[in-house]
Amino acid sequence: MIPQVRDTAVVPFSRVSSRMPAARVSYSGPGGGADPGACAAIAWCPGSSQRAGRYLPFRIMSPPVAPPGWSRWLVPPAALSVHLSIGQAYAWSVFKPPLESALGLSGTQSALPFQLGIVMLGLSAAFGGTLVERRGPRWAMTVALVCFSSGFLLSALGAATEQYWLIVLGYGFVGGIGLGIGYISPVSTLIKWFPDRPGMATGIAIMGFGGGALIASPWSARMLESFGDDSSGIALAFLVHGLTYAVFMTLGVLLVRVPRTARPVQGAPSALAGPQVSARGAVRTPQFWCLWIVLCMNVTAGIGILEKAAPMITDFFAGTSTPVSATAAAGFVALLSAANMAGRIGWSSASDLIGRKNVYRVYLGAGAVMYALIALFGDSSKPLFVLCALVILSFYGGGFATAPAYLKDLFGTYQVGAIHGRLLTAWSTAGVLGPLIVNWIADRREEAGHHGSSLYALSLVIMIGLLAVGFAANELVRPVHPRHHVPRAETEEAADVPRQQPESA
Repeated sequence: MIPQVRDTAVVPFSRVSSRMPAARVSYSGPGGGADPGACAAIAWCPGSSQRAGRYLPFRIMSPPVAPPGWSRWLVPPAALSVHLSIGQAYAWSVFKPPLESALGLSGTQSALPFQLGIVMLGLSAAFGGTLVERRGPRWAMTVALVCFSSGFLLSALGAATEQYWLIVLGYGFVGGIGLGIGYISPVSTLIKWFPDRPGMATGIAIMGFGGGALIASPWSARMLESFGDDSSGIALAFLVHGLTYAVFMTLGVLLVRVPRTARPVQGAPSALAGPQVSARGAVRTPQFWCLWIVLCMNVTAGIGILEKAAPMITDFFAGTSTPVSATAAAGFVALLSAANMAGRIGWSSASDLIGRKNVYRVYLGAGAVMYALIALFGDSSKPLFVLCALVILSFYGGGFATAPAYLKDLFGTYQVGAIHGRLLTAWSTAGVLGPLIVNWIADRREEAGHHGSSLYALSLVIMIGLLAVGFAANELVRPVHPRHHVPRAETEEAADVPRQQPESA
């Protein structure tokens, strides 16, 4: 049964999110008809000059429009299924010691897959952001699923054959593309579904990325105990990860929907309310680059601890009467993931109340204080070390979750997904800087005969300085000058479905 569609132009997903009356699909055949969402999924929508069959390869991956009465609260679970999966990246430190032992790697070398993954996350989000806006969340989630799972399968092959370059290629390059596309896939959709509470909405989804390691860390540690921590055991663990995450991410692909109108909730502001700035225009503003610095500094400070969490807590208390075991270190990684996850929903929701700029003042200012406490007293008190690290990771997660809402406040929703993708290049930079600072300095100081907490003393001081730079950049953020605003007529045109044509046209 084929619906007769009257619209003649192909419209990107960014234009499908508002004013999409079901009347634009006519039903044909006895008892026949078509789901308006499925029709919109074909490409909004071919007329006689552009037949539906031409777009059939993209149909399955295109975003179905929510039917009348669809609850917007079904969309966050779709985003969570993807973000909880790709959030496994934060549990990479569990694989570091086994890889170093099995393949004879240094701490800096074993961080390469994670570092490359974060670099590719930012690059794929930046270059793929506009494409995600056009194709929609279902296409993006499908691409993320294929890349992320394939990355684990390649890594399994690399571990089985003891070819470390395959692990770097698989987990870092291929999997990193899945990280980037998957990370931004639901952001624009969520902001359009929740124009009244953008901080909370993006926090719910991005919370999953922070919480992924809460599941993956103990799960990975248990697999390594069961399969063994040699190369064959690591390969089997990678294989199980890849297959399991493929199944779980499929749930998000099937569940995601886009809103029918720009005002999906009665009484809520329109998603197109306020000034709107294009992605190309946004990167020409000082506000974008101030936010870039803010995010880069906040992420560098947090990711340095997170990537080396298990070895760091072990080194800090190695010479004490209560050393930290490998199992306890994996538990610490899981705790950090819980703080990361809680910060994403907690702090981003708080930003809806106290404002984005104020909440970043908390992240950067209080974060510097936490680092100072670790540097001064961390090795003398395990509870203090753990508490400060948990607070830092909550700020780290909150910074990520609040960023899309901050962008929406400054640049509007017009191309917020693409702008967010470009902003995530700050994450790529931080993904190299943070682990490089911590691992390189620790390796050099160990060669010089240092041990314990002294391996990280200089790194902690550097992190305090970076947070101070980020605090200053946040203070420089001001409203965007009107010369960068997209004309209202253009945003309205982008939101509208193309004009209807006679059925015979």
